[in-house]
Amino acid sequence: MADKTLVCSNCGKEFIFTEGEQEFYKEKGFENEPKRCPDCRKARKIQRNKQKIV
Repeated sequence: MADKTLVCSNCGKEFIFTEGEQEFYKEKGFENEPKRCPDCRKARKIQRNKQKIV
């Protein structure tokens, strides 16, 4: 496995899906690659958590 360059579906920015992240996804049984860059994933997680509180 090698690092992959992916494009964020949210902001359109390119990001690296590292070999280590790919291994982690595989171990967890995830079949799809991430669609969002780390910044957008973090922002979405914060937004989801805010909605749960309200």
